[in-house]
Amino acid sequence: MIPTAERVRIVDVQILSDDWYVLKKTTFDYLRRDNVWQRQSRETYDRGNGAVVLLYNLAQGTVVLTRQFRLPAFVNGHEGMLIEAAAGLLDASSPKERICQEAEEETGYRTHAVRPIFDAYMSPGSVTEKLHFFVAEYDAMSKVDSGGGVEAEGEDIEVLELPFPQALEAIASGEIQDGKTIMLLQYAALHLFTGV
Repeated sequence: MIPTAERVRIVDVQILSDDWYVLKKTTFDYLRRDNVWQRQSRETYDRGNGAVVLLYNLAQGTVVLTRQFRLPAFVNGHEGMLIEAAAGLLDASSPKERICQEAEEETGYRTHAVRPIFDAYMSPGSVTEKLHFFVAEYDAMSKVDSGGGVEAEGEDIEVLELPFPQALEAIASGEIQDGKTIMLLQYAALHLFTGV
């Protein structure tokens, strides 16, 4: 089998936007499985890589999630207030370091014992972001702040502590529609809350 790097020839890269993040249009030749080169053009949105964490408490049978306004969901017909696990972009930090900071900023819970579970590309047809998934236990003693996010970054985040069965039901009812959060809750159902 021919390595992928030998099947792709970049012809041209244009920057379409460099405002919030970077939107590029790339023209490339791709060697198909039938050994025919095909010219293609794709746009990629580069916002950097990110991390997400599900805070859970086995003794209480609860998880901590957030609710915040998301404009892209709003303009696609959703009311815009999405329930999500705490998440953020890495910037110049390691995934573990960054997700501990994000969890505290967004939820008010301080945790150092985050455990990586997997990585995933959430929308690989157009977005370059790789997301690092974590889980971490929390308890009342780890609450150091009210959370809510960073106002200067436009964040206005509501912190939700939900019984785990209610969080799972919120997927089925459509109340939770965020992909990364659904993945984490399903992971928790399979590997953390196995007796629930």
